[in-house]
Amino acid sequence: MSPTLPDSMVADMDETSRPPNAVAAARALGLAAAAGAQCAAEQDDPLFGARALAFIVKYVREKGAVAGESITMAATKSGIRPKKGDRAFGAIYAKALREGYIQVHSYVPRLRGHGTSGGKLYVPGPNSGAVEFPN
Repeated sequence: MSPTLPDSMVADMDETSRPPNAVAAARALGLAAAAGAQCAAEQDDPLFGARALAFIVKYVREKGAVAGESITMAATKSGIRPKKGDRAFGAIYAKALREGYIQVHSYVPRLRGHGTSGGKLYVPGPNSGAVEFPN
């Protein structure tokens, strides 16, 4: 079960009335869920995080601008596949962004989200050459 915002924070909420801390709370819950998914993936494959990070950075360096969903699908096709689902990649993308290995270029419609908004197009970041690749 994933964490959710308390009903008191979302009841009757619109863009003009939502509490100022609602976005921060939602973001914190998302980060916690991503960390939990990565932890679960690394219980099955202790090198998941290192392998996924190296794949993401190398793939973006080689392809240039590429959608995150395309990167994740290529990673799973190459054998980097968390047993409990692809959500484990979220924490890896967050680390790659935080470390400057990749950066968001723009936003694209999601394939797995039936064309909804929120997909990200990544390009190499200023530190994309600094990633160590596991054996």
